[in-house]
Amino acid sequence: MEKETCFPAHETLLAAVPESNPPERVCRNKPQQTFVEKLNEDARGIARHEGKVTFIEGALPGETVTFCLAKQRGNYDTGWTLHVDEPSADRVEPACPHFGVCGGCSLQHMAAPAQIHAKEDILREKFQQFGRLAPEEWLPPLKGPEWHYRRSARIGARFLDKKDSILVGFRERASKFLTPLKSCAVLDKRVSDLMPELHYLINQLSCRRRLPQIEISCSDDVACMVFRHLVPLTDKDVEILTQFGQAYDVHVCTQAGGPDTITPVWPTEMPELRYTLPDFDLEMHYGPAHFVQVNAEINEAMIGRAIDLLAPGPDDVVADLFCGLGNFTLPLARRSGRVTGVENHEGLLDLARKNAAWNKVDNAEFRCIDLHNEMAAQRFWKESECRLLLLDPPRTGAMETIKHLPKKQIERIVYVSCQPATLARDCEYLVNSLGYTLKAAGVMDMFPHTSHVESMALLEL
Repeated sequence: MEKETCFPAHETLLAAVPESNPPERVCRNKPQQTFVEKLNEDARGIARHEGKVTFIEGALPGETVTFCLAKQRGNYDTGWTLHVDEPSADRVEPACPHFGVCGGCSLQHMAAPAQIHAKEDILREKFQQFGRLAPEEWLPPLKGPEWHYRRSARIGARFLDKKDSILVGFRERASKFLTPLKSCAVLDKRVSDLMPELHYLINQLSCRRRLPQIEISCSDDVACMVFRHLVPLTDKDVEILTQFGQAYDVHVCTQAGGPDTITPVWPTEMPELRYTLPDFDLEMHYGPAHFVQVNAEINEAMIGRAIDLLAPGPDDVVADLFCGLGNFTLPLARRSGRVTGVENHEGLLDLARKNAAWNKVDNAEFRCIDLHNEMAAQRFWKESECRLLLLDPPRTGAMETIKHLPKKQIERIVYVSCQPATLARDCEYLVNSLGYTLKAAGVMDMFPHTSHVESMALLEL
């Protein structure tokens, strides 16, 4: 079926998307002026105003701003920028018309090079805060695409009865409300360009009041959308979704419950998502509900740097903890003697094993172990012969795991982190309690224009 027979013209669709207007703010206190010193982890400017730390939304380091107080706490205040009196040289015009309303990005008003330097400063401060640490070497930041880099996301949907319209987009910053998006400057362009069509599509479905989200997953050659619905779909709904997939060459699935209820609509087979790691001759397969790093180019560079730092040889035994679907495990297997991937999710491990078989990797094994469990961690380390260790834990860090490291056995550790505070906390323990040296550390621009910081550290005995 031709695209134009399924949906109205694109200009009509754009006009149907509700406007995302910035919320009206009332300055309830007397506006005040201050100088902004740096950014915090939430991308708010930090000022010392009248002897008190103040976090100011929308302010950049080096700026003098007039701001309004929002909340006053015992040891800090928060506020928002009313006017930039002396702008930073790093201030730029945001590329996205939704910036300032949509909560997906928080740094589009700051030049990209300055963003990554600010994130380096945050990591540096966290190391200083936890044990006064500093790496012997600061690694140059890994940089990649600044726009349309995000290959996975969860987009919200909400039907407004009073306006008889659908909202599709990300949540507003610090709000439960959705920003209706006409496009997204960081989302994969195959999906960003379809935001108006998504508004129209969902509005045609019988379940539009009970369809809370769309899971986006884009691989190297396939764009997939999973529509979460809380009531059964009608035959007409399935027909509309099928026409949408055919018209825009998007794989469409539905999800009535947990991840195991994901069902393909068009095509009728479950989508085969994949990404390649050319430097390691690997092709990684995954499903629409599986976690993968959102930035494909940075992921490749990150894997290369991690393995260069860990420097495994053909006789080395390596452990990859929190291994997921084998993103680091299989590349490590190409460079080492034997690798054990550990994860506390049997479904991911099954996928990792299938990826190993697909790529003819026979020197990697995968074990399902809860490394946050003291007895399980002790048992694993007692049985392990690994000399090299790669850690890629969730935001909460790996403290419960590293507490049980066998003394003097692990010679080198590469720690990949999405949370600078827990990375610094765990490195402090490794250095001051277990005797490791923090040899190198650096950041990676995995999430341009957001406040998220991806980082990596190398520790050696």
